[in-house]
Amino acid sequence: MQQHVYHAPPAKNEPVLSYKKGSQERQKLIEAINSARNEVVDIPMLIDGTEIFTDKKISIHPPHDINHLLGYYNRGTSEHVEMAIDAALRSKEKWSGMRWEQRASIFLKAAGMISGPYRARINAATMLGQSKSVHQAEIDAACELADFLRFNVQYMTEIYNDQPSSTENLWNRVEQRPLEGFVFALTPFNFTAIAGNLPSAPAMMGNTVVWKPSNTQIYSARIIMNIFREAGLPDGVINLVFVSGPEAGKVIFSHPDFAGIHYTGSTSVFQNIWKEIGTNIPIYKSYPRVVGETGGKNFILVHKSSNPTQVATALTRGAFEYQGQKCSAVSRAYIPDVLREEILKEINCDMETIKMGPVEDFSNFINAVIDEASFNKLVSFIDKAKKDKNVEIIRGGGYDKSKGYFIEPTIILTNDPHYITMEEELFGPILTIYIYNSEKWEETVDLVNNTSIYGLTGSVFSKDRYAIEYAMKILKYAAGNFYINDKPTGAVVNQQPFGGARGSGTNDKAGSKINLLRWVSPRTIKECFLPPESYKYPFMED
Repeated sequence: MQQHVYHAPPAKNEPVLSYKKGSQERQKLIEAINSARNEVVDIPMLIDGTEIFTDKKISIHPPHDINHLLGYYNRGTSEHVEMAIDAALRSKEKWSGMRWEQRASIFLKAAGMISGPYRARINAATMLGQSKSVHQAEIDAACELADFLRFNVQYMTEIYNDQPSSTENLWNRVEQRPLEGFVFALTPFNFTAIAGNLPSAPAMMGNTVVWKPSNTQIYSARIIMNIFREAGLPDGVINLVFVSGPEAGKVIFSHPDFAGIHYTGSTSVFQNIWKEIGTNIPIYKSYPRVVGETGGKNFILVHKSSNPTQVATALTRGAFEYQGQKCSAVSRAYIPDVLREEILKEINCDMETIKMGPVEDFSNFINAVIDEASFNKLVSFIDKAKKDKNVEIIRGGGYDKSKGYFIEPTIILTNDPHYITMEEELFGPILTIYIYNSEKWEETVDLVNNTSIYGLTGSVFSKDRYAIEYAMKILKYAAGNFYINDKPTGAVVNQQPFGGARGSGTNDKAGSKINLLRWVSPRTIKECFLPPESYKYPFMED
């Protein structure tokens, strides 16, 4: 067979559609939503290309319409995890031996399907299954997932093309091998794009994968898997299982061929996973790659020189889009006393016009939180704040789960910068504001830096460049994604590679070449054209 050097199509960010009234995309989406609501699906696991149904069916309901049945998923056991691992290992040699451009073609086709014929379907599934508004579903399920696939192909080619220097008689090469074993992808509920990227990024680099999505994201995960299969992904490369986390972990983390985990989720779960992996290190063939993006207690820090309207907009969008269920969502804000009245007035104006309700009504800005457990946790913090004399709920505080898991956008005002909602990750539509003395900028910057165990995202608003520079220096490790005069949410693939350190994860930057490098193990090859024929060196001559 002739060998060629190929160039992949240049990657570009997928344009975000507007879904204005009367638009073609809006009509297609409404039809997809209606079709999905009128169908009850039975979602199987997929192991080595075989659909696996079990006698344990778990019902799926929209978080905003809990009496409506979307379908069922088939709950598996540890036996299915073992089957998935075996399938991944059986498929490994053939998949990793496939030329890179063949693997690339599969995922480029999948990207085209997501942004084209499957766009309305995957957006509808994300809206119904995860209670996302039309805009939030569009930027996630359609645009970001397509971006991940297209740009990851570009990064893959860059990685393979990055070669060491050589001489006329010495050829040095680097071969990027997939990891030895299988990769485990453990994905969250809040982003369909993350759920698609975590298994596909390692697979693109020649690895085979066992994928366990969040139970509350399975409804759209099935669409992702259908797209991958239709795009030509061979059986056994990505194996989809629906099991409990502990049950999956018990099998996977005790397997000698476990090669790595690609994870997004809570900090506590990730720490337990790391601990278990550490305990089992002697049994593995190689040191596993541990890649994780976890929690955040993300901030907006406002300088006295800031524009109040811009700050208020950033707080409203950053804290309450997708009900505050983004890893990057704003949950603590530091406002100078001289701007207090103006900023709070602007936020109140926003709150007066915000609508909350089901995703099928496109005029709603706020929808439901993901499930009852999340609802109950968030309500407990709201109720505690209502009874606490040291804080004041200045907006929202209402909630209702009779039809869906609805919580009003809630703003808590505190005079204690270490109040529990300033420090603990809540993952919901709750924003806590601390008013500081505007003359104590440096002390407040230190306060922001030392308040939280996390280091994911954060914003500084200021017109004063000295203030911005000071904050950037002190907050060097407080945010892996740092924003100046903008909300700290909405990172775009290839524009703002995403991830944080401290308690927020390993900072391996999804949406960049950095992440893909974690899924290969380089081998350096040195070929000598004129090998020496004597052991003697010149200095040894008489």
